[in-house]
Amino acid sequence: MEGVERIEQRTQTLTHWKTRIAGVEREFDAEITEQVPDERVAWTSVGGEAKQAGVVTFHYIDDTTTKIMLQLDHDPEGLAETVGDKLGFVKRQATGDLKRFKQFIEARGTETGSWRGTV
Repeated sequence: MEGVERIEQRTQTLTHWKTRIAGVEREFDAEITEQVPDERVAWTSVGGEAKQAGVVTFHYIDDTTTKIMLQLDHDPEGLAETVGDKLGFVKRQATGDLKRFKQFIEARGTETGSWRGTV
């Protein structure tokens, strides 16, 4: 995912993110508030610069195809981020990243081995 430089899973429900979108870097922690393997992951940011929450849902189509849907609520900071958001930079970045993630997962054919418990 081009907008995400690094994600570290620090605990089963706490992740640390480093992102760069349209030249703006952000680092923040996100708490996983709901996780059902192969169905949905919901999170909200805690501390840090970025204020966001979201949910990704995975919809089975067939054995090799999954539809991925993202709902993202974020709070742009300052004039540059507000203008970039209005011009659709975040939406285009997220759409592109989700397409690349979908291709990566479908090409693998199996989970990555990371923790997949229910929250």
